Amino acid sequence: MDIGVLTVPLGGQSLDDALAYLSDLGVDAVELGCGGFPGDDHLEREAYLDDEEKQAELEALLDEHDLRVSALATHNNPLHPDDERAAEADRELREAIRLADQLDVNTVTGFSGLPAGGPDDEVPNWITAPWPTEHADAHEYQWRVADEYWSDLAAHAGAHDVDVAIEMHPNMLVYEPRGLLELRRRTNDRIGANFDPSHLYWQGIDVTEAIRLLGEHDAIHHFHAKDTKVYDSNAREKGVLDTAPYTDEADRSWLFRSIGYGHDESHWKDVVSTLRMIGYDGALSIEHEDSLTSAREGLEKAVDVLDRAVFETQPGDAYWAE
Repeated sequence: MDIGVLTVPLGGQSLDDALAYLSDLGVDAVELGCGGFPGDDHLEREAYLDDEEKQAELEALLDEHDLRVSALATHNNPLHPDDERAAEADRELREAIRLADQLDVNTVTGFSGLPAGGPDDEVPNWITAPWPTEHADAHEYQWRVADEYWSDLAAHAGAHDVDVAIEMHPNMLVYEPRGLLELRRRTNDRIGANFDPSHLYWQGIDVTEAIRLLGEHDAIHHFHAKDTKVYDSNAREKGVLDTAPYTDEADRSWLFRSIGYGHDESHWKDVVSTLRMIGYDGALSIEHEDSLTSAREGLEKAVDVLDRAVFETQPGDAYWAE
């Protein structure tokens, strides 16, 4: 496994400066935003698409800093009920897949998206319970929308030999492992997980069990190294479905934290070991969204923990078992 970084927090720097900084930290791979919520500060999708000269310049820059691209990121909502917003997200995603193919990058990360609750609604609707029964009906409608869209998108990804790694994220249709497997079942094996444990921790999902579940189906295409801390004093009073601003830290039930500040080092060693058990050998792409520290400090502390957790060699022969 490589230690990687989603470079969005370094968007104020040139790509050259960001890569130099990360290489000096001992990072092996970068995930580059090319549209949607991550933006495109380090990879302007439309400028690089179909431009062999610019693509060669990017490859040379990566080689100079001894880094590889683990994935292109374009998180958005291609199932949005607003046709213009859905079309923009769809175009971003399809172009990101084409660009990944041209750059010889095998993964694009993103969201499943979230439809409205019905064909005449105007805003996305996150369904979290089957009753009253109109919510169950809405959920069935949403899966029909997702089935039609993602079946076509998965075929597009397959044509370009690119995996689409979906981040299981609340306020999206796919927000937990069984939902991810359902979408994969309805489409093809190009659809898998960008496994981000931070969203699973506060939902009460056991992260290593979820890794094993998805690993049984070879359904983890990429991994976000991101932690979360649940603050029980608040959670006991208002639960974990928390709408307080992320910057109102003292009042929130949970916060995204730098690696090691939500769960200790032994937990992250268990995560890395479980990923190895299921055969994952890709990047652990650090996503910094800790509002209690700066991007650089958060990244550096995360690299420090993961550097001790990640194995640098392949397993040897189990001579003691012979």
